[in-house]
Amino acid sequence: MSAERSIAIFSPGLLGGSLAKTIQQRKPGIEIRIWARRADAVDEVRRDLPGVFASDDLGEVIRGASLAVLCMPVQHMADIARSIASCDLAEDLIVTDVGSVKGGLVSELEAIFAGVQTAFIGSHPMAGSQKTGLTNARGDLFHQAACIITPTENTRQADLDRLRTFWLKLGCRVQEMTPKKHDHTVARISHLPHAMAVLTTLAALGEDASVLDSTAGGFRDTTRIAGGDPAMWAGIFLQNRAEVIAALQDASGVMTELLEMLRTMDEEALRRFLARAKALRDLLPAV
Repeated sequence: MSAERSIAIFSPGLLGGSLAKTIQQRKPGIEIRIWARRADAVDEVRRDLPGVFASDDLGEVIRGASLAVLCMPVQHMADIARSIASCDLAEDLIVTDVGSVKGGLVSELEAIFAGVQTAFIGSHPMAGSQKTGLTNARGDLFHQAACIITPTENTRQADLDRLRTFWLKLGCRVQEMTPKKHDHTVARISHLPHAMAVLTTLAALGEDASVLDSTAGGFRDTTRIAGGDPAMWAGIFLQNRAEVIAALQDASGVMTELLEMLRTMDEEALRRFLARAKALRDLLPAV
């Protein structure tokens, strides 16, 4: 992280705000600049993040930055990238993001920044919450979180090394994979769980929400992420729709198996089914 002198963060929500707080804690000598679209959001940054430069002038925020991080929903990143590419940029600028989908996005943003000889490398820190907004930002959000970096054949090794160092210094466990592999992986460990939490919530409460009066920890834990921002998640599902559809089809097949065991009262098969799920879940490292 010592290579970075000024970091520009675009959109001060949960991830952007947490990024700023973490940098302030771990490397207080680095200048932090935050862009927000609305004047009231700029005022909120100035109030909640003292010492951070904030503006709704995109060109002013990116000027002189050595690293820029796009923290808005994935469906808006390309438009912001085009605006950044039209500004006066530092020769050593690297642009990255925190988006949950990489396939088409990385190709599009690489092409945008290639025109101004600026490096773009995708990043996805696996950190977050169902809560949103700067008021929920935390300086420890990235501690021990996995961060997936998605270099391509166009990525320069020196730029990749700088970006890897940046996330490591924030406390992340860094992995590298192709954008395609990223989208397959994240569909299984993030997008499918969110979809299943939504489905569980709708199936359990859609006909009679009064059953909430009897809920316990299991329902709360299982459905927690269904409380995420609907607009953001709609964008994620649509951007990664092929992999999400494939994951949901597999889930549908497993559900069909379970239904058949219950219909036929096949207790032995049901025990094996539940035991296999438990064995796989037990592989998850303790936190």
